[in-house]
Amino acid sequence: MNLSTETGRPGEASHLPELTLNLPYRPPYDWQAILAFLARRTIPGLERIDGECYHRVFRVGEAVGSVSVKHVPADNALLASIRLPEAAALSGVTARLQRLFDLEADPEAICLGLGRDVTLAPLVASRPGLRVPGGWDPFEVAVRAILGQQVSVDAATRLAGRLVERLGERVAGQAAPGLDRLFPLPERFTFDEIKALGMPGARANALVGLALAYRERPQLFERRDLDDTVAHLCALPGIGAWTAHYIAMRGLRESDAFLPSDVALQRALAEQGRRPTPRELLARAEAWRPWRAYAVMHLWHADAATTQANPQRE
Repeated sequence: MNLSTETGRPGEASHLPELTLNLPYRPPYDWQAILAFLARRTIPGLERIDGECYHRVFRVGEAVGSVSVKHVPADNALLASIRLPEAAALSGVTARLQRLFDLEADPEAICLGLGRDVTLAPLVASRPGLRVPGGWDPFEVAVRAILGQQVSVDAATRLAGRLVERLGERVAGQAAPGLDRLFPLPERFTFDEIKALGMPGARANALVGLALAYRERPQLFERRDLDDTVAHLCALPGIGAWTAHYIAMRGLRESDAFLPSDVALQRALAEQGRRPTPRELLARAEAWRPWRAYAVMHLWHADAATTQANPQRE
């Protein structure tokens, strides 16, 4: 990781010093895929994708800042331009960027692990740099996951936008224009506030229960054994196995998280019109350990490509 510093010039939107980080990865790296995934889930005011660059505002501890990230393929790295009021928060920002962009993945090991499957082999060969997009922090990923239950990605993103607009703290003076809202703190999640967003009662209860559990147990999202993590999350109201594994996959960098009840996975692995059951999917995925989360991403991409080619597909 390389670091350089540039002091903001007078008259700029932000006078905070700009720290430039070169964040390396093991090639290949499918930047277009990860950018497209994040673009569909971008929350207005909090984050933005401008051409080939990802921008967002954030809070780390008591520090509030902003970051812009672009791909530098010649260096096998992402270049992050970060504005922070205090350098002490830099390590926390770096860890979040590594999680968000899955920079510690080993594509060679993943390809070897998944390439033995007859269906996955051509998918892995065509996109060897595919990553599992993460999230800024596990609480944010968990909230987004609950918002996405039983609705489309677009609908979930609209709900997330309303939530951030209503509950997120407004910030000013950030370098990226149009970014002026932080993701809400857990204490802002009250039933009345959430219900006012037009949320069903059960989902509002799930969000409030999640926020309360996180406030009472800050270690809620500490990494454990995957089964233990899923059990802890499923003990919360409104969180089932799919949501728990999704949180583990994107929020906790669990490479072996898996979603056997996911309809898109079942469609992608259908044979002669018959979709596998969750039990059958679990059995088949045993051979994909410990890279089942990457199998999910490859199958999601395959399903999306087929669905776009055949819009009438269920």
